[in-house]
Amino acid sequence: MKFHYIFGPVPSRRLGFSLGVDIVPFKTCTLNCVYCQLGGTPKKTIRRQRYGITKDILFELDHILHQGQKIDYITLSGSGEPTLNSNIKEIIEAIKGMSNIPVAVLTNGTLLYRRDVRRALYSADLVIPSLDAVSEGVFAKINRPHDSLRMNRIIEGVHSFVSEFRGKVWIEIMFVKGLNDHWDEVQKIKTVISEIHPQEIHINSVVRPPAEDFATALSMTELQRIQTIIGVKCKLIGELRGNKMKNNKKEVRSTIVNLTKRRAVTIADITDTLGVHVNEIIKCLRDLQKEKVIYRIIHNGQDYYTQMMKGEIS
Repeated sequence: MKFHYIFGPVPSRRLGFSLGVDIVPFKTCTLNCVYCQLGGTPKKTIRRQRYGITKDILFELDHILHQGQKIDYITLSGSGEPTLNSNIKEIIEAIKGMSNIPVAVLTNGTLLYRRDVRRALYSADLVIPSLDAVSEGVFAKINRPHDSLRMNRIIEGVHSFVSEFRGKVWIEIMFVKGLNDHWDEVQKIKTVISEIHPQEIHINSVVRPPAEDFATALSMTELQRIQTIIGVKCKLIGELRGNKMKNNKKEVRSTIVNLTKRRAVTIADITDTLGVHVNEIIKCLRDLQKEKVIYRIIHNGQDYYTQMMKGEIS
């Protein structure tokens, strides 16, 4: 069966085995972040509309759930900004009616100033908004937003959502060297987040091939220094290691194809997911490259495998 909306489960650094539900078309987003692993956003939008057919999304989800795979979260994320789907409330509530697995939503938070968007997420168990900057100028450089978006309004929206929502909220900050890592911006971020009161704050830096080559990572020492400044709720999200799924040889190919569908992965990522000997993975990767199902790209001297060609990523 070919899946259009569901991907995974894939190992997540925060969510264990996460089953992705992709409810917007590829790169349908309010932002054009310099670090995005999916590449640039051709046309930014803030217009919400129905994408996909809910019954088809749920049909695919039901098929996966009946396979009995380990799933820790059902996560609305994927190829763009999920809150742009005006049907997200119905989708979340329908998923909750199908399974007891908690539902997470990964959002850039830019539309949370809208009351209807905030209410649409009330049925989720966990919402993870991004907040990479609080200064308008830094926001423009790192996130390159739709022309109508303003930082103060976004902050107010995130603050309102956290105060209203009964589930968990973790705020994620992606640090890019030379853009949002200077002392003044970090202090401003700390002040704003301390007023918002999320349950957790997750800091990260550029790992996978970004949309722009100039978007580079901070060192572990630099991230740890920022972690100390931001405070006790702040967690450093490192590379994933140790989660393994139980796969037989027949499942190796399909799992690799699934893993590379929405992000670039390394051989180590695949090995950690499958628990299969690296030689078998290398052989499968070579076959998939010959068939032009996946492509190899190099970022910071590291090989990554993806279904997007380099031109599509950058």
